Amino acid sequence: MPDLGLVVDDRFKRHDTGHGHPERPARMDAVRDALADDGLLNELRAIEAVPVERALIERLHTAEYLSRLEQACRLGKPSIDEPDSTICRESFDIARLAAGGVVEAARVIASGALQRAFCAVRPPGHHCEADRSMGFCLLNNVAIAARAVQEEFDLQRVLILDWDVHHGNGTQHMFESDPTVLYISLHGDPRTLYPGTGFENETGIGEGAGFTLNIPFMPGADDRAYEQAYDTSVVPRIDDFQPDFIIISAGFDAHADDPLAPINLTDAAFEAMTRIMVAASNRHCDGRILSVLEGGYDLGVLRRCVPLHVRALM
Repeated sequence: MPDLGLVVDDRFKRHDTGHGHPERPARMDAVRDALADDGLLNELRAIEAVPVERALIERLHTAEYLSRLEQACRLGKPSIDEPDSTICRESFDIARLAAGGVVEAARVIASGALQRAFCAVRPPGHHCEADRSMGFCLLNNVAIAARAVQEEFDLQRVLILDWDVHHGNGTQHMFESDPTVLYISLHGDPRTLYPGTGFENETGIGEGAGFTLNIPFMPGADDRAYEQAYDTSVVPRIDDFQPDFIIISAGFDAHADDPLAPINLTDAAFEAMTRIMVAASNRHCDGRILSVLEGGYDLGVLRRCVPLHVRALM
């Protein structure tokens, strides 16, 4: 059984989003408790989260945005850029810590010390644009990690597979002109769901044309619809790209029980999608997968599906 790394840290709970917010600290408790109850905490190799270097963040985010975010947090403002992106005084530091945990896991995998890792971090990242927060996200964790892998290791072709039910607008926009990063997103139809991006005709720009693949689903889409998408679109595109490194934006909000989206996946779908990605990683990049928690707001879904995902990674 390959070693699997784990990033999980109670400090992530100090990002206080306020009463009633769906992206709440209790998500971390649900994940940790589920892994403990399943006996997985003792099987996983802990990876320590350390704050990501500011210079690395600025490879993806503008210095102006970082200064604005840091100042808003220090001043105790309730949100930044949009009302749903709630913050507290510690949010900037915790966002740096979350991104740092993801980057450290990426480095451990890229160095060959581990084959795969799962990062249970918050705040999530895939909506965050270069210059502004969106959709609960303060720093784009997976984008920062992708750049770190490319610049620090000889792993140039990075695949980011995003199955969060909401389109990862920030990740797409950061890489849409870059042919070294293939971004694939499976998400709810943008005509019916936040953030309103991710149409099929968004395929990349300039040199990156053809390196963005968006697969939107109408409300009510189920396991079978996703299975068909993987068979006909996702897997062939991955095999054509032949990635050196795979990152999963692992949102669990496409589940039928999630309160924020109208897609009807079951627990089994997340296990099946993970196994497909494990097989792809074994074909192309010596099994290297970095999985990073994005959305997923029903605590019961997280308790059931995260252990299934982690077991499949193993």
